[in-house]
Amino acid sequence: MRVYTQRIVGWVMNREEKEALLTLMNEKAERIRYNKIKMYYPEKGALRRELYPKHIECLNAGKDNRQRLIIAANRIGKTEGVGLYELTCHLTGVYPHWWKGKVWERPIKAWCCGDTGKTIREIIQPKILGDVGDFGSGLIPKSHLARITRGSGVADSVDTIYVKHVSGGLSSCVLKSYDQRRVAFQGSEIDFIHLDEEPPMDIYVECLIRTMTNDGALLLTFTPLGGMSEVVLSFIPNADIEKALRNETPGKHVTMATWDDVPHLTKEVKDEFWSQIPPFQREARTKGIPSLGSGLIYPVSDSDIIVPHFNIPDNWKRVYGLDVGWNKTAAVWRATNPETGVDFLYSEHYQSAEEPSVHAESIKGRGKWIPGVIDPASRGRSQNDGTQLVVQYNDLGLNLSFANNAVEAGTYLLWQQLSSGKLKVFSTLSNWFNEKRQYSRDEKGKIIKKDDHLMDATRYVQMSGGQVAKVDDKKDLQRTEVMLYLYGGSGWMG
Repeated sequence: MRVYTQRIVGWVMNREEKEALLTLMNEKAERIRYNKIKMYYPEKGALRRELYPKHIECLNAGKDNRQRLIIAANRIGKTEGVGLYELTCHLTGVYPHWWKGKVWERPIKAWCCGDTGKTIREIIQPKILGDVGDFGSGLIPKSHLARITRGSGVADSVDTIYVKHVSGGLSSCVLKSYDQRRVAFQGSEIDFIHLDEEPPMDIYVECLIRTMTNDGALLLTFTPLGGMSEVVLSFIPNADIEKALRNETPGKHVTMATWDDVPHLTKEVKDEFWSQIPPFQREARTKGIPSLGSGLIYPVSDSDIIVPHFNIPDNWKRVYGLDVGWNKTAAVWRATNPETGVDFLYSEHYQSAEEPSVHAESIKGRGKWIPGVIDPASRGRSQNDGTQLVVQYNDLGLNLSFANNAVEAGTYLLWQQLSSGKLKVFSTLSNWFNEKRQYSRDEKGKIIKKDDHLMDATRYVQMSGGQVAKVDDKKDLQRTEVMLYLYGGSGWMG
């Protein structure tokens, strides 16, 4: 017979009972440790599921959308709580009762991708597997781990994870990094691909192709430090975030999550992080908003500004902008519709390693009467003998004035005009479009000065061209003479 001694604070257990209780506690701790995913999104408590609406929105959107992007602030749990959580559900076939997203009832082939082999090893691998020597303590339950193959190049890295699916058979997940380049992403059909951190455009496209013919899915999770990049713009056309968040594009879904969308970040933590974030990164790191201070400078789709070539009417004023240099000299011509006020870039000059006389002849060939505006720095530059370039070009028969070279004001003006439809570009300006697609700022917000000659010329002509633009005087005179002849004198003008 067991004898219990009652105290005020409870019962006193004998040794056997203490050992039994300790065994139960260890078993419970073991179940929790090696079944971590069960702790996510509980029904009750300070971190209950209802307090993570943006995470749940993104997960549930997988049912009807093959491509999803969650652009989110740092530290809100987008990698682990969205990307890797969903990946684990698909690999195991075990979904929570509240799940409304995509479901696979069979084993799947998956990729999980990140920046480099080192970041995969240090960030993704521990979250999904646990630490080396303790695999099964990550999101994939230990009971579902079948086997793991080692990676190469980075110590203790994993290449492929094989996971037991509840339907029978094995799912597989290959860990890949963007520094492996696009060729490493070619191959067979893949069911589910998680791209953690923003991928290069060519890798994104390659991954999309892998999921095209098998009803696969693509999930991107990152903080948009690259600004309005090509990948971001593929989800947010014309940088219109409000429109993108309405999710009107079939098959695509965008979720944006901020620090205020999660309960686990306290005010004290947010205040501390805020003070340490560079000002130009705060919108991206705290709200998930791609900043125009980095990334593409003109985040407008080509299709929204491109027009087919047409003959410019004689009564449209014309002018060109000129950017000079030995490595590249570029000019772009503009004509303005007098009725609508819309500007059209209709011709370009783009040539390197030539003397001013060669450039001048090409420019005059488009109309010697057309005036131009030039970078004011040209008054102190020379391609060869020290003579001021603007003097040289004017002596060669060009009619040039100095442009306003306020860089930030000019780029902002151009962005407004391109976004509002006030500036269109002929489809024949291939060099202009090539420059526009890569014209960007670095993470410090500085314009990357590379292959930007036509962009500079466009800024000059849009900032200052209106002051000197004109129609062809000779054609005006010819039209006047014709009208005088037809109408007999000048009465028709009244």
